[in-house]
Parts: sequence; structure tokens; C-alpha cells
Amino acid sequence: MECYSISILLIPIILIFIHRYLLNNSPKTKLPPGPKPWPIIGNIHLLGSKPHRSVADLSKTYGPLMTLRLGSITTIVISSPDVAKEMFIKHDIDFASRQIPDSAWAVDHAKFSMAWLPACPKWWEIRKISAIQLFTNQRLDASQGLRKEKANELVEFVKDCCEKGYLSLS
Repeated sequence: MECYSISILLIPIILIFIHRYLLNNSPKTKLPPGPKPWPIIGNIHLLGSKPHRSVADLSKTYGPLMTLRLGSITTIVISSPDVAKEMFIKHDIDFASRQIPDSAWAVDHAKFSMAWLPACPKWWEIRKISAIQLFTNQRLDASQGLRKEKANELVEFVKDCCEKGYLSLS
């Protein structure tokens, strides 16, 4: 009797889960090809300990433009410079918005950062100000020393991490 009541509760839950998975798995827009994702974890199991190599191997099978599901997040991976250039030039508005991580919301960066804002009037305004005020040749030349210093600090940091065994570049 106990087994019967457990199965009465479990079967509808399983059917609802399968039904929702099948409904959510049908994309509303046409996405690039990619490996078939597993329920819940998506394609995370394919990435392994060296994701950059795994993605390179997957691109040999699925092409330079592919779709990966990382958990519940659908990710489009571009692994060719030519395709990336085409995407940034011809389809930039289609890819302008992206999922904002909770950490950006927690410190209010999502509201005011050009990196996290969707393509909206506020984003265009910040982009225009950045182009006029920050990224002019004169401003870039003035900050060249600081950028070189920060790049050297980053190289030293990566070198220290490699020597301590925190990071492997192979």
C-alpha cells in the first residue's frame, strides 16, 4: 500500500518534469547546431577540465558557430575570427543583450554599466559619451603608460599563478 501511494505521487511529478522539459527544449528561434543537452545540466559534462580545448573539439563537429546549454542558460559559441567579425558587424543588435549575473545586480552595476545594459536609449547614451570622451586618440595616448603598467601586472599575476600551480596554460 505504501509503495502504491508513493508511485501515485511520483508519477505525476515525473510526467510534469518531462512535459516541461520537452516544451522548454523547443526553441522559439532558430539556433545554431550543437550537441544535444542533458536535462538540468545541459552540455556542461562535455566541457571537462580544459573547456577551451573541449570547445575547439566541439567546433570541429558542429562548426564555428554552435549552441551550448550550460545548465539552464543557452549560450552561442563563436570559434572563428571570420564568423565573429560577421556577428559584430551584421548582427550586433541581435547579440547586444545578454544574461546579467546576480553579482552585477547585487552591487547595482547592471543599471549603469555599458557592459550589462541591454541595447536601450541609456546604453546608446553611455556608448556615445564613451566614444567621445574616453576612447579618443588623445585620451588613449594619455593613458598608454597606465595601460602598459596594468598589462604587465596582469602578466606577472598569471605567471605567479602558473608557478604556484593555480593555473595551467597547457
